Amino acid sequence: MSSSSEVNVTGADGCPARHGFEPFRQDDPFPAYAALRAEAPVMFDERIGYWVVTRFADVKAVFEDRQTFSSENAQAPVREHGRPASKIMADGGFTAYSGLSARVPPDHPRIRRIVAREFTPRRYKVLEPVIRRHVVGLLENMLAREFRHGDLVRDLANDVPTVTILSLFGADISRVETYKRWSASRTAMTWGDLDDEQQIPHAHNLVEYWQECLRLVDDAHGNERDSLVGDLVRAQVAGDPISDHEIASVCYSMLFAGHETTTTFIANALQVLLDRPEQWERLVADPVTFAGNAMEEVLRFSPSIVAWRRRATAAATIGGVTVPEGADILLVLGSANRDSAKFEDPESFDLTRVNARENLSFGFGPHFCLGSALAKLQLRIVIEEVARRAPRMRLDDAYPTRFADNLSFRSPTAVRVRWEA
Repeated sequence: MSSSSEVNVTGADGCPARHGFEPFRQDDPFPAYAALRAEAPVMFDERIGYWVVTRFADVKAVFEDRQTFSSENAQAPVREHGRPASKIMADGGFTAYSGLSARVPPDHPRIRRIVAREFTPRRYKVLEPVIRRHVVGLLENMLAREFRHGDLVRDLANDVPTVTILSLFGADISRVETYKRWSASRTAMTWGDLDDEQQIPHAHNLVEYWQECLRLVDDAHGNERDSLVGDLVRAQVAGDPISDHEIASVCYSMLFAGHETTTTFIANALQVLLDRPEQWERLVADPVTFAGNAMEEVLRFSPSIVAWRRRATAAATIGGVTVPEGADILLVLGSANRDSAKFEDPESFDLTRVNARENLSFGFGPHFCLGSALAKLQLRIVIEEVARRAPRMRLDDAYPTRFADNLSFRSPTAVRVRWEA
């Protein structure tokens, strides 16, 4: 394992060696991840002020030890909000806090227990035919074009999970573009690298977003609706210990996470599969056998979330390296999932990989993603319907896939495709 002396090796610029790691660049971070795993698996990166952890065993160990490694910084802005943005948010009454991912005991287990009751098989069973009709409609519209090319992000992946999560929460499904705008600002303000001036429009968007979350909770108190917000309000009225502000914060988190990461999950899955025609054709021939494992292998090989954060509550040792009390930790899931100590031939995408489901892309332990089953349901439906209706779809080589810049999310800006009639 790494020693402290390995962490402090200096590069040509006199700074600690980073082995090509650029924390906000997501086009192809995997070679840098491999170098870090080999040379500096626990490295302090002074550019962001985080200890960067890249090996599977170390990442999993930090997730498991919630006493030593707190989730309190999971939603903290990577770059502090400047004075102009802070004033806009304060004047707009912005007091949103994490729904679950940045909560710590005793609040986290209390709120999670209440919210988890609403993520039931009953809800998924009701949603499945609705999701399938929506996917089929979007695909038919795309495939009906005479010019036979499109963008799977714009034409499919954006709408499917956004409409699903808005429906689940009882929000207005006609406002997909508005929620996408708010979510883009949420990403930029929390995980982006913006200067004070660049933050200003995003601050206005976050005020709008938070006010809408408060309105959804207020509306649920006055109207009996079959929605997740309505269920949480009814649970509160029946005596469950959850406040209106906490319900609104759940909305603020899940109305973002419930579609943004699933949009990326769908886009990444189709990009990876279509880029490998032999494996795509194998899946097309037998989707029942391969769809489930394809989803797990996509999560391992090209996850939506490549890095997540923790904070050390006391001095601790990670992979043989001592980190101080209060240290901010960046757990690089995208690297852990390609660790050869855990996964054989990890740089290859393999539909038949036997331990693909042991990836860490939905987290591990008490903070494991509540919406993972819903995300997988939506991707399974998309894979089945694309395989059935467009088995000869291929990536458009004229447009290489690019990924947006930020610390934690690896989101394709577009996935351009062509197909035969």
